[in-house]
Amino acid sequence: SISSPPAPSQTAPSGPGVGRARGEEQSPAARARRCSCRNTDCLERPLRRLFEGLASVLAARPWPFLLVPLLLSGVLGAGFIFLPQRQANDIERQFTPTWGPAKAERDFVRRHFPHNDSERFSAPRLPTEGAYAALIAVATNGTSVLEPAAWAEVLQLNATVHDAEYERLCARTAGRCASPNQLLSRHATPPVPGSLRFPLNDSVFLGTALGGVETDGGRVRRARALKLMYYLREDGPGAQDSRQWLQSFLQNITSKVAELRLVSIQVTYFTSLSRQQEFEGNTKSVIPLFSVTYFLTITFAVVSCLRLSCIRNNIWLASCGVLSSGLAVLSSFGLMLFCGVPFVVTVANAPFLILGVGVDDMFIMIAAWEQSLRKKEKSSVKSLLAETYTEAALSVTITTLTDVLAFFIGTWTAFPSVRSFCLYTGTAFVFCYVYTLTFFGAVLVLNHKREQGNRHWLTFMPVAVDKDEAESSCLYNACCIGSFSGQPSQPEGEHPMSMFFRKYYGPFVTNKWIKLLLVLLYGAYLAGSVYGCTQTREGIDLRNLANDNSYVIPYYDDDEKYFSTYGPRVMVVITESVDYWNETVRRGIESCAQNLESISYVNKDYSESWLRVYTELAEWGVVNIDSKTDFFNNLIALFRILPSFEWDINKTQDEIEASRFFIQTVNVTSAVDEKHLLTQLREAAQQCSIPLKVYHPAFIYYDQYLVIVQNTIQNVVVAAGAMLVVSLLLIPNPLCCLWVTFAIASVIVGVAGFMTFWNVNLDSISMINLVICIGFSVDFSAHISYAFVTSGESSANKKAIEALALLGYPVLQGAVSTILGVVVLAAANTYIFRTFFKIMFLVILFGAVHGLVFIPVFLTFFGNFGTSSNTISKKLEMSLRN
Repeated sequence: SISSPPAPSQTAPSGPGVGRARGEEQSPAARARRCSCRNTDCLERPLRRLFEGLASVLAARPWPFLLVPLLLSGVLGAGFIFLPQRQANDIERQFTPTWGPAKAERDFVRRHFPHNDSERFSAPRLPTEGAYAALIAVATNGTSVLEPAAWAEVLQLNATVHDAEYERLCARTAGRCASPNQLLSRHATPPVPGSLRFPLNDSVFLGTALGGVETDGGRVRRARALKLMYYLREDGPGAQDSRQWLQSFLQNITSKVAELRLVSIQVTYFTSLSRQQEFEGNTKSVIPLFSVTYFLTITFAVVSCLRLSCIRNNIWLASCGVLSSGLAVLSSFGLMLFCGVPFVVTVANAPFLILGVGVDDMFIMIAAWEQSLRKKEKSSVKSLLAETYTEAALSVTITTLTDVLAFFIGTWTAFPSVRSFCLYTGTAFVFCYVYTLTFFGAVLVLNHKREQGNRHWLTFMPVAVDKDEAESSCLYNACCIGSFSGQPSQPEGEHPMSMFFRKYYGPFVTNKWIKLLLVLLYGAYLAGSVYGCTQTREGIDLRNLANDNSYVIPYYDDDEKYFSTYGPRVMVVITESVDYWNETVRRGIESCAQNLESISYVNKDYSESWLRVYTELAEWGVVNIDSKTDFFNNLIALFRILPSFEWDINKTQDEIEASRFFIQTVNVTSAVDEKHLLTQLREAAQQCSIPLKVYHPAFIYYDQYLVIVQNTIQNVVVAAGAMLVVSLLLIPNPLCCLWVTFAIASVIVGVAGFMTFWNVNLDSISMINLVICIGFSVDFSAHISYAFVTSGESSANKKAIEALALLGYPVLQGAVSTILGVVVLAAANTYIFRTFFKIMFLVILFGAVHGLVFIPVFLTFFGNFGTSSNTISKKLEMSLRN
């Protein structure tokens, strides 16, 4: 939230009829100008009066405004006792669309095809991923895992995992463990090269078991990797024991592998619990960064507020400003926990952002306070605070309102993780705003009273005035010498940074050749941004939910490197009862199956269909299926040949309510492939005359591709519209609102484009930051453009210089403080927190560059539209006289 005191034309307007005492008759021009203002600042002036009244009460009684926020924070902070109960880090629930089609498809499969993992387990037929442990053994030194030495070590590894406890808990079929490690059970010695067909060998699919395979005529010559799967029962009374076995597996597998002293293979591992456990550990990894962030922010605030005077030193103001942000986090998070809002790992990003924005608001208040101090005629604390609040509080209100609106609009999303983040952060911004106007305002009053009493900033003891010693060193003056003027605490002159923007930077950027260069630079920025937007990658990669140092990362790497040729084995479900004994219906089903198999991501050679096999048996004359009775009676012959087909038919005595078959996908190696696969499969299913659904447990996560772009655009457009309404109501200048619109669009396009170059996908995490982007776009642009159009200077260049002199340093302070709030996240070992830093860095960088570089330059090209209030006054008076 960036703002500053208004331009001089606002605070000290000149011209006919301006500057008269209250109640004195004004000129016609002034009366006309006052009438015209009523149409544009109907909210601004009442708010100014409201803030002036608040300041008067606060100046008279500061202690309640200081103590009540502390007490309220303590009470609301008690909500943290509910934190363990409110943590909701279920990956599926938080990072997939709430109403994703795959969830409904999974419910349908569960109802019509219940599985029994104690008697008839089949991994491809599971409605979920199942409960399992997985090992990938990769042959070292580029050799084959089928060589004798490597094969012997694989057998040792398997024997270590497949112990008596696993034998008791394993998922079973036909009375034995059903884990698909059939190569090991069939080959006590390594298979002879050329003896195995790939990927289908004697009806056993090896595409997901052997990786890095080299074939000769469809026969395996060598294989770099072997995947071992160990499925356990996840239903019934044994489910808890299975979970304990998996946890024990994770705790002991490293030491067990080390004991085997393997030299011919390298092993990576994973379980069905791993992804969730590693994700839940992310929050703990970022906790140590909080202390670093607060240290950096307090240091920056103290240095920014440092004064070479032991009385006027604003260290306490800086420290209390940071404390105010901390109280806002404590209060908002406690309130949300009391209300039962889920606490998701993404919410852990919020304190870093709130700290930066809260310190920014502190800088605004201090800047306005010091400007009020420069007006010598206003010496009472009441008038000083009223002047501060009527200027700074309005600016803080505008920027806070835009940020809060952006966050609460962000709750209109299909992703629960985004909703939780926006609720927590939006509420924190409200508390940050309230505490800035109350708690920090009280600190301003009390600190001013200390200065009026000529008391030392650290010891609070009165400091003697010594004119002779005032000529000593700056360090001695800063530590020991008080004010020796008639006033207890003299205000300082213009800040050196403001002078830099007025004397050097402003004239530099308004030079005509520099303007041309900056226009070209903006064109390059815009072209790069648009190109980046066309290359945006969608969806969250599940590996990014784990810590960089997690054991799951090497497993994902091996799986992607050696086992990415064959993708999910997709379940195709006929969802309604149809007349399977009718040849026309069977042809329709076969036509639908062929349409699905014609998709480029499907290999038709590895499909599995009970109806196709049943039809072939009928064509061979083994069975008759042309009547309903014969069709049902002869199914027993099909089940005798292939018992697993019985699990693919949900039938009653006189009808088949639902049935399914399977197709094998290939070459699904990227998020783009996943999106296209899901879209093409569902489109083909919808075009079929037979009611079909396609399903795989991975589709739960693929569903994000269908809504992520739509949700992002929806939130960005709605939030941008709300920002414009707020700007029109609280910043009463149409030209200013035009430039706010331009800045929002330009910054969003820039962030969306450049995040692609920084390897950030468009997912539920980055969508949060794009919503934030809108609020900050308003912050950095609205006040620069407003200061320009209200400037009393005669030329467009001078207006730009004046706006930069007034706002350049506050914008720079706000940008630096916000970046300091999130910079430590760059060192995080987790994708979620690094992504938050990357996009926030882009948001702040591009927002500040627009506010300090592009907007002032572009405004000079349209200077004639920004007519100052003085010019308006003169024109109005001339017209009235005529």
